[in-house]
Amino acid sequence: MCTQMASMVLANEAGEALSNCIGWRDQRTTMPRPGHPGTWHQAVEERLAQYRQELGNELPPGSPACFLFWLHEQNLLSGAAIPLTLANFILCNLCAAKPTVDATNALAYGLLDIEKREWHQNAIRELHLENVQWPEIVNDEAVVGSMKIRNHSIPCFAPVGDYQCALVGTMVATRELSLNISTGSQVSRITERLEKGNYQTRPFFEKTFANTLSHLPAGRALNVLVDLVTEIERKRDGSSRDPWEYIKQAAFAAQDTDLDVTTTFFAGPCGDRGSIANIREGNLTVGTLFRSAFNDISRNYYDCALRIWPECSWENLVISGGLGRKLPLLQEMIRDRFQSSIRLCRSEEDALLGLLILGMKFQGSVSKLQQAMDLVMESTDLDIE
Repeated sequence: MCTQMASMVLANEAGEALSNCIGWRDQRTTMPRPGHPGTWHQAVEERLAQYRQELGNELPPGSPACFLFWLHEQNLLSGAAIPLTLANFILCNLCAAKPTVDATNALAYGLLDIEKREWHQNAIRELHLENVQWPEIVNDEAVVGSMKIRNHSIPCFAPVGDYQCALVGTMVATRELSLNISTGSQVSRITERLEKGNYQTRPFFEKTFANTLSHLPAGRALNVLVDLVTEIERKRDGSSRDPWEYIKQAAFAAQDTDLDVTTTFFAGPCGDRGSIANIREGNLTVGTLFRSAFNDISRNYYDCALRIWPECSWENLVISGGLGRKLPLLQEMIRDRFQSSIRLCRSEEDALLGLLILGMKFQGSVSKLQQAMDLVMESTDLDIE
């Protein structure tokens, strides 16, 4: 199983729920903290500032560390509570298994020492969460329970994080740079040792690490522009036809443009304000608008790649995600900017492909993850489209 990182359920040792599922988009910790300056999230950031890189250098408002601090301050946190990812909670109940979590999901709590792959006790004390019952952190391929179906016993492995699982599905090698281009977007690389820097660091499989910058402008940002150019038709008819075929043709025909679109409409590593600038008569069309947006997206990827891989020694780019596969012009712009070859992930369903590869490794068909990747890469009869 893989699970969306940072969704949390509080449970007891029997696996019974003590709370609703708290999702990563819950923004309660961005509210003002009564009697103190700032918000609960700001208070957590200040208390954990000295440990930030040891914790992976990311602490969004929707992380369990922030929820647990909020619950503690509201006197709503029971000492018997065990914080579990949604998938771990489900697995505990399916298998009557003790609560566990693997490092790829433990990272999302915001309280994992990423180098030791243990709970960061100093960070936990800073938030007064010493009485919380923390699930045991297990290895990648630990069998944490079994399901009984008729006469069959099905081994169940510790659920993994969806980001890491999807990255496995791209079959990215340590010499390659991964660009995931979908609703959101990430630039990532795999390293064999911990390398801290001005980016997020996440545990990966086989004791390796993934350095990444996430929340980059991609499909969600482009939808802002799509909504603009289709607004009249939507308001008039109540619906609109899929505009993307026209957008792709128009952007390709537009050639180079001096229209300047900045796609940072949502907060992220590249900024938190977008713009459409340098407009003059004749240069603002659907084609120039989206061609300039694609150019800005490719520029963001390159700037972020320099942050996580300043030596620029990658040998190849791997593009995954539905949007990246469907926009040949964007691929061409990325290739030109990086001056590097590109290969596309074999399937839009990179997380499902990742589960297949991890399953081969976990149940012992291969001894190394790379061997499973090679087998899938070489397969000619595997229907994964």
